[in-house]
Amino acid sequence: MTRKEFRDLSSLTEAREVVNDLDVAPGTELVSLADARGRVLAERVDADLDVPGFDRASMDGYAVRARDTFGATEADPVVLDRAGIVHAGETPDVAVSPGECAEVSTGAVVPDGADAVVMVERTAEVESGERIEVRTAVAPGEDVMVAGADVAAGERALGPGTRLTSREIGLLSALGVAEVPVRAKPRVGIVSTGDELVRPGEPLDSSRGEIHDVNTYTIAAGVEEAGGEAVLYPHAGDSEAEMERQLREAADECDLVLSSGSTSASAVDVVYRVVEDRGSLLLHGVAVKPGKPMLVGELGGSAYVGLPGYPVSALTIFRTFVAPKIRDAAGQPTPPSATVTGRMSARERYGEGRTRLMPVGLVENGDGETLVYPVDKGSGATTSLVEADGVVTVDADTDYLDEGEHVDVQLFSPDVRPPALLGVGEDDPALSRVLDRVRGPRYLSFGTREGVRRLRDGLPDIAVTSGPLDRDVAGDELASWTREWGLVTAPDGPDSLADLVDSDYQFANRDTGSGLRTSFDAALSDLAVDRDTDSLTDDVDGYDFTVKAHASPPRKVLEGRADAGLGLRATADDLGLDFVPLSKEPVRVFANPERREKPGVAALTSALADLDAVLADLPGYDR
Repeated sequence: MTRKEFRDLSSLTEAREVVNDLDVAPGTELVSLADARGRVLAERVDADLDVPGFDRASMDGYAVRARDTFGATEADPVVLDRAGIVHAGETPDVAVSPGECAEVSTGAVVPDGADAVVMVERTAEVESGERIEVRTAVAPGEDVMVAGADVAAGERALGPGTRLTSREIGLLSALGVAEVPVRAKPRVGIVSTGDELVRPGEPLDSSRGEIHDVNTYTIAAGVEEAGGEAVLYPHAGDSEAEMERQLREAADECDLVLSSGSTSASAVDVVYRVVEDRGSLLLHGVAVKPGKPMLVGELGGSAYVGLPGYPVSALTIFRTFVAPKIRDAAGQPTPPSATVTGRMSARERYGEGRTRLMPVGLVENGDGETLVYPVDKGSGATTSLVEADGVVTVDADTDYLDEGEHVDVQLFSPDVRPPALLGVGEDDPALSRVLDRVRGPRYLSFGTREGVRRLRDGLPDIAVTSGPLDRDVAGDELASWTREWGLVTAPDGPDSLADLVDSDYQFANRDTGSGLRTSFDAALSDLAVDRDTDSLTDDVDGYDFTVKAHASPPRKVLEGRADAGLGLRATADDLGLDFVPLSKEPVRVFANPERREKPGVAALTSALADLDAVLADLPGYDR
């Protein structure tokens, strides 16, 4: 196959124009009132009747001829004959003549002859209820809702483009409308490609490089949020024939077809060939990051957009270009613009010559000012989807954003708020349980070294460290505990650190930013000193191959990919693996000194007060 090259990338503005020109209009449909909430009227609705359809009493009291009450006061009431009673929902069998009144309930038809209602509190029964004292004067129409006062027959009730909420549905109900013409939801077919993808719930073979299909469900949720109807098609793999079949079927059944993956400049990426052969390719490649490999075209009479395969890129392109088009086709209003201004927490270099849609997180400092920090683990990192609060658009000619520079953040939705508590540092099972007791925290498990650095630079509310520290921490210690660490092993694994060094065991290590790694390196150095040698790291098979989280090395052992891994006793017990204890290390929680009064920090402090109960359930943990 010929490799497809990106030579003439479209600009952000050009790509928007191409997508906006696509025909995604789905037409109209009739829906029942029960299913109308959130839909958009396609046509004007006029009132066919008066609402209310009769002169209605607005409260309990007596229907009267207003002129009969003129001059009535508490001291000098008017006495009227009681002609009868009218309840709500019944046809009056009485009429009010001069000098008479009729008892009425709220919502009842005002009987003929009456033109006002006196509230019951300004009346009194006399002569065993046969006559009624009226102790106030009323004007014609007082406490009466006349026929058509709400909506008059022939009046324009609701116009096309109106989004139906509970208020509009209430009005339609009052008009007796059972079905309403609404904009049909655009049907959006979603086809995922790539032989490596496996749908969630199906067996996953990581040894073959398989990963779960993130985009299908992420994009489907985005389609529904934008007002469309998501139609999921079976996974197409990388077969050109199967892709063509799936895309053609989706084009026949849907207004818009979205595919994810197989859009980049790779010899196995063949979607663009299918679109070129069976339709027309309008755009291939856009000068934005993330999301350069984007396709736009027409396929079998349906609009088509090809999204990149990496989840962050796919969702960014969807939100930027596709979601607005779906909302427009569905008649849904553009959501309120949600933009906040904040200061960059650190310098961020760029300079790649493309518009960058940079995902960022937010945190409030002690003065309530918003700090902005990049959340960029790469387009393939799904956690970027939830750790970011919005996007900063960085112009193509920008080389860097300086620390302290003010930037505008386009929030993912108007209800996004900075986390109540932002923490950075070591991952730890006890810490996770403590954070469960705090509402709205965000914790970035970047390791001890990064936690200390970012706390020094003033970004997080708290930093969590483990192991020996080679410098003072610029924070106030809130709590500390110890955890037992060592080698988590298979049954036939090493029985000591010396055994690991002297034998050919495969080892799974932690990354260098971890405090647990620092503790391990210190123990290995002590063993090297005992043996009168400079270093033993070359004697540990796998020492330089590192993984991220505290449970990652033990899981390598569980999967049979390592004989031993650096880990905690608590993790070994949880996974049912053997454990060789080497030492204990401290875990410390430090607060940013300028944010001790922040509600999130106060909530964490309160949760830490019950630390003993948390540690009691974790083997190898103590104060």
